[in-house]
Amino acid sequence: MKETGILNRDLAELLSAQGHQDQMMICDAGFAIPEEIRVVDLSLKKNDPLIDQVLEEIARHYSIEKIVMAEETKNVSPSKFEKVRDILGRELQVETVEHTKLKEMSHKIKFAIRTGDFTAYSNVLLISGPGDRWYVECPDS
Repeated sequence: MKETGILNRDLAELLSAQGHQDQMMICDAGFAIPEEIRVVDLSLKKNDPLIDQVLEEIARHYSIEKIVMAEETKNVSPSKFEKVRDILGRELQVETVEHTKLKEMSHKIKFAIRTGDFTAYSNVLLISGPGDRWYVECPDS
C-alpha cells in the first residue's frame, strides 16, 4: 500500500503521465474548467484545500519549467501571486496574461486540479520541464 507522496491515485497517475512541456492547472473553486479536460477535484469546503497547499506538494514531485498566471492575480490578489512565487522559487519564469487568455490556454492542458480556494484569480498553469534531477555530463556544451 502506498503511504508516502501523493496518495490520490488519479492525481498520481496523471502526474506520472506528464512529459516535457505538458501543461496542467491548479484551479480555484470557481474556475470554468473546459468540459473535455480531466479534473481531479480536491475541493472539500471553502478554502480547503488552498492552491498554496496543493502547489507545495505538487512541487515536491513534479518538475516545473514555467508558470502562467493571470495579470489580474498581481492586481487583485497580490499576496497569492507572491505566495505562489515563494513556493516555486523566485528564479522560476512567470508569465502573466489576461484572465481571458488564461481561460483560452486551459483548453490545451492535459488535466486540472480543482481546489476549494476562494481567492480571486488564483489559478496557476504549470508547464513541465527538466528539473534539477537531470544529469548533464558536459554542462558548457
